[in-house]
Amino acid sequence: MGRNLGTIDWNVTALDQNLRTIYWNVATMGRSFSWNQNILSTFYDVLSFDTRINLTLMLIQFIYYPMLAMIGVTVNLLTIGILPQGKCGLSNCVTCYLVAMSVADLLVIILDLILRHIPIVYQEQFLFLLFIPVCNIHAVLLYAATDCSVWFTVTFTFDRFVAICSQKLKSKYCKEKTATVVLGTVTVLSCLKNIFWYFMLTSQYRMGNMPWFCDVTENVAESRVWGTIEFVHYILTPGLPFVVILLLNALTVRHILVSSRGRRRLQANSSGESRRDPEMESRRKSIILLLVISANFILLWRPLMLYSIWNRMEHLGYVSAYLAVSLQELGFMLQLLSCCTSTAICALTQTQFRDQLKNVLKYPFTAIIKLIQ
Repeated sequence: MGRNLGTIDWNVTALDQNLRTIYWNVATMGRSFSWNQNILSTFYDVLSFDTRINLTLMLIQFIYYPMLAMIGVTVNLLTIGILPQGKCGLSNCVTCYLVAMSVADLLVIILDLILRHIPIVYQEQFLFLLFIPVCNIHAVLLYAATDCSVWFTVTFTFDRFVAICSQKLKSKYCKEKTATVVLGTVTVLSCLKNIFWYFMLTSQYRMGNMPWFCDVTENVAESRVWGTIEFVHYILTPGLPFVVILLLNALTVRHILVSSRGRRRLQANSSGESRRDPEMESRRKSIILLLVISANFILLWRPLMLYSIWNRMEHLGYVSAYLAVSLQELGFMLQLLSCCTSTAICALTQTQFRDQLKNVLKYPFTAIIKLIQ
């Protein structure tokens, strides 16, 4: 009896391990909605918790990714269309940064979400990609756009830091011309930095939900040279931006709090009573906006960064601990969500932008009513 129970336990473990292996090489058995649903419902009791979560996330992605693509494209196109009109009460410098962030996020949505993750989820409809040898070119463009999206957020944060904390430097730095030069420099450096993906990856699509979505040779996967280059890539994006954004926001918040306390003392000494201060309310809103942007970026990017570093270390044989595969799926979902929220947070907190957005949304109905009349 004990031997039979031991055999059953071994079979269950082997089944779960086989299913995990399938997730690491999705192309082996396909990734259809019905296949995932059948596996989850049929073997639910014998699957590990991690495997159940992983399958559930895969099922959610069939709805989540198309909806995210529609929302992300719409939000960023509206932002790109509304902000340059100059009716939102923002300076030309801030407008330049927000538009650039929207363009970069839109490119990430197209290159990463629409042209990478949706074909992986709806694999049966996109098998033709296996016969189009452009994966390494796709990777260069995708990672360059991702770098731009991340570093545009950093440059915008630095611009706001200068504008709030240094009135002398503000007049020289916080200008549209400076913003254009900074954004152009970041774009060029991002493209140059990511050329290495062209040589590291092959032109063949893997069609699997892995940090590498192109095939790689065994020499590259186990190469310490390529591993070091990839580590530098993860440090520069998004590791270093995490640190820079946290530091700049901490210094900005500290400056606002110190100046606000001084302002309150002056008002109390001059009037003897506490009155509503529009300037202090504006500063409070600035603190909230900075903290929300930082938390949004760091929290949504962290899972994928951790998993990508762990995946590279495992290929080099330096990892003994196990990270749940579901962390990878969740990481991709959250990182792509950040492309739909960063610019929206900045823009939608502006009252005049919301008014312009309402006018844009009302316009089709207004035009139809005029035609009917």
